[in-house]
Amino acid sequence: MQQIRVQQLAAWLADDTRAKPVLLDVREPWELELCQLAGSQHIPMHLVPMRCEEIDAGRDVVVICHHGGRSMQVAMFLERKGFGSVHNLMGGLEAWAGEVDPNMRRY
Repeated sequence: MQQIRVQQLAAWLADDTRAKPVLLDVREPWELELCQLAGSQHIPMHLVPMRCEEIDAGRDVVVICHHGGRSMQVAMFLERKGFGSVHNLMGGLEAWAGEVDPNMRRY
């Protein structure tokens, strides 16, 4: 599992020469209603073990949560399940709102 900073992810998403990663948001549904990254795939953390086959293992996966703790646990789980390129978004959407998108709702 690799750590990725929000600025690095923003640059990756803006780079049209790179394949886009799966943005796996593992927050709860009520959190998703408050804010989210466009194009993210939502599977709450507690459902990932039952639904991990829905995640494209052939692509880079960036796991996202509010602050980076839950996403780190899920990223380690996916790596143990054989996913090849898994990244944890350091600081989560709180860091994204603070460093990349000041218009994103914070909670």
